[in-house]
Amino acid sequence: MGRQRKRVVTGEAAPPPRKDEKPTAFHRKEKKKKVDIGKVFINISIGLCIFSLIWFFYALYMRSSLAKRVVTLHPSPPVLDANSSSAKVSPERFWGSYRPQVYFGMKTKTPSSIVTGMMWMRQFSDMDVNLRHTCEQGDRLHGYGWLMHDGITFGVQEIRDNDFTLTTEFVKRMGGDHGGDWTWRITAKQHSSAPQAPVISLMFYAAADTQGTLEAHVEERNRLASIAGFSEELGNFKITFRKPVTGELSSAKYASYNYLQTVSPGLEKLTDIVKHSLNRRFVYSPPSGEKRHYIAVDTYNPPHHQNQQKPTDKRKESDFVVHQVTVQTPFQIEVLFESGSFHNRPNQLVGSIMTQELEKRKAEFDTKFEKTFGLESKDFSQAHIKFGKAALSNMLGGMGYFFGQSVVQSVYNEYPLLYPEGALFTAVPSRSFFPRGFLWDEGFHQLLLSKWDPQVTREAIAHWLDLINIEGWIPREQILGDEARSKVPAEFVVQRNENANPPTLFLALQELIEQFSSSPENAEAQPTLPFLRRLFPRLKTWFEWYNTTQTGPLPNSYRWRGRDKDTNLFLNPKTLTSGLDDYPRASHPSADERHVDLHCWMALSSGIMASIARLLGEPHEDYEISHQVLSDNNLLNELHWSEQLHAFSDFGNHTQAVSLQQEKVYVPPGQPRHQFPVARLVRSVRRAPKKQFVNALGYVSLFPFLLHILRPDSPELEHIFRDMRDFNKLWTPYGLRSLSKSDPMYMKRNTEHDAPYWRGPIWININYLAVRALHHYSNMEGPYQEKAAALYEELRTNIINNVYRQYVETGYIWEQYNDSTGRGQGSHPFTGWSALTVLMMAEQY
Repeated sequence: MGRQRKRVVTGEAAPPPRKDEKPTAFHRKEKKKKVDIGKVFINISIGLCIFSLIWFFYALYMRSSLAKRVVTLHPSPPVLDANSSSAKVSPERFWGSYRPQVYFGMKTKTPSSIVTGMMWMRQFSDMDVNLRHTCEQGDRLHGYGWLMHDGITFGVQEIRDNDFTLTTEFVKRMGGDHGGDWTWRITAKQHSSAPQAPVISLMFYAAADTQGTLEAHVEERNRLASIAGFSEELGNFKITFRKPVTGELSSAKYASYNYLQTVSPGLEKLTDIVKHSLNRRFVYSPPSGEKRHYIAVDTYNPPHHQNQQKPTDKRKESDFVVHQVTVQTPFQIEVLFESGSFHNRPNQLVGSIMTQELEKRKAEFDTKFEKTFGLESKDFSQAHIKFGKAALSNMLGGMGYFFGQSVVQSVYNEYPLLYPEGALFTAVPSRSFFPRGFLWDEGFHQLLLSKWDPQVTREAIAHWLDLINIEGWIPREQILGDEARSKVPAEFVVQRNENANPPTLFLALQELIEQFSSSPENAEAQPTLPFLRRLFPRLKTWFEWYNTTQTGPLPNSYRWRGRDKDTNLFLNPKTLTSGLDDYPRASHPSADERHVDLHCWMALSSGIMASIARLLGEPHEDYEISHQVLSDNNLLNELHWSEQLHAFSDFGNHTQAVSLQQEKVYVPPGQPRHQFPVARLVRSVRRAPKKQFVNALGYVSLFPFLLHILRPDSPELEHIFRDMRDFNKLWTPYGLRSLSKSDPMYMKRNTEHDAPYWRGPIWININYLAVRALHHYSNMEGPYQEKAAALYEELRTNIINNVYRQYVETGYIWEQYNDSTGRGQGSHPFTGWSALTVLMMAEQY
């Protein structure tokens, strides 16, 4: 023992173990311990690496999966069958004036339809080239729009140019397997004030859209007599261009003819192709009169810019054929489309045959219009009734069929994605300015159209809901196809999936349910039940999407997403998603906001969901409970009643002490000013915001009344009626203004380039809701019944008289009306929701 200790102490090396000697137990444990710790460490490291990799790939997968959801369509069967719009299933609705963005044109309800249309220009005018084709406010026409249109079989439109009027008429005739025949008739008359009869060139065209062929048949050297065509959905067909005459039974007129046969890379290029093919080398030489050079289509020469590279557009070029006829007014021309499968045609739909058919259709339209709206029985004048027919007809003539892909984005996408291809049959707000589908507009459109033709409403709603994605989101602005996209500023093209729009389609669904419930045996209403059954799975998801993505900070409160983020540039950041754009909300957008209009839309929607579920025998209790909770007047007061304003109000992080001021840009002495940024108007905040009611009195304040959420005995109705009737607040002789005249934001610009929009002007859709609500409360027992009845008569009369007067004076129904003068302003024609004036005239709510 002592030696061993000594050896260790003195540091002498232990003798090496013999090969056959086993290590001691202590050494074995020591070694094993070291090996075990190493193994554990390695295993943990490997495990962490594997876990990290799994988590990384799972996160990638989840992000990729979430990113794809925005472009993944709803899994339930589509509401519409794939062939529901085809010529075989729906021949009478196959062809139509489904190109609202052009002054006159027709197409079929197919993704790649052959399109037909008309352009025109006045010869020998002060303006060099005044080609008219797509509806443009800059054309400054004295008026244009449909006078009669039944949505199916015929239409009559009047276009008033500077010194002449064009009347465009079409009639359809069923037969064969491809939607039958149609004929156009264009009549040109000079205005009596014109010093000499204008000479006009009409250009009729047909264009294929990626598929189909067109072959020109030319007679007499340069007169295009007809086009022979073929496409998958139309089979063989022929378009014949008849010679101009002075009248239906009169002799032919002298005319000069030209034609163009070329290819087009897209329908949005048709106007440019014609413009770049024009030449003034042609001579117009009538039998009596001087010879003059006129402008006509010639060889198409694409514009060639310096350093232009080969075009990257790889779209298929398609046939495009134009027939130009140049003739002095007055004259009449007919264009005849004949389907190759219409074998037992009794006669051609031209001349007196067409006239007879037109007169028959007009008489049927007049009878149905009176039966539907009863304006004669309400003692309206013939002039008022003519206006009512024009308003309805413009809505029907403004139905468009679009096909293409939206551009969408979610927070999980770095870049915008293309939505799946889809079709949309929808009315448009304005043929010149908004010739595409808008979600919140369409609910108002279909309130009118459902009275006239419930099938149109069912089809339009089905198209909208068939565009819903798996999340329950519908892109609120539908920009489908290159023609539609060419009319939209780039900043509005991308649609974001957190952004909603008021669910106004529920208003139209409510109307369909009432029609069905009141007369289930009615043939027009019978398809509503199977339609609702197919629609219901999508409606449930849509409603749930609102209920989860647009919730507010408190239980049962709601908040619009998608407010403008660059708050420094706006007097009050816009809320485009609410449909009310620049209406004053909380000055500093935050998650603390509560929006009273969205609360009311959800109260309305939950009630209609309950009605639909009950009708279908589906569980309805949850919708019923939601409706009861959201309609609870005590809850509404708690969340939105401002004692200071004595009105319903939004709540948020807000201050009224804001103004637009010129920003200061420092320019060093001696430096040229133009090298520095231009001074902008930017927002100045003089007092810090705090959480409070916004206290802006206007349309938003009225929503609990507008959507019938308030009880008939609610004391808040008294305040609402008083504010409505106050000239210093909302009342005008022309309708209710959008924002109180006494509000600090009244008629204030939102930026230096952004004029007031919903800050004073009169809008017909909200005025319609107000008239409808007054009618509702005037028929309900309560302390305010008589007041509601008196306000109803006065407001209804004011709106009808002003919209009619402006139509007579200007030739248009307008987007909005000036609250000081009643004059129409904004885009025109706006026979979207402004056409609801017809329902006010008919007192149908």
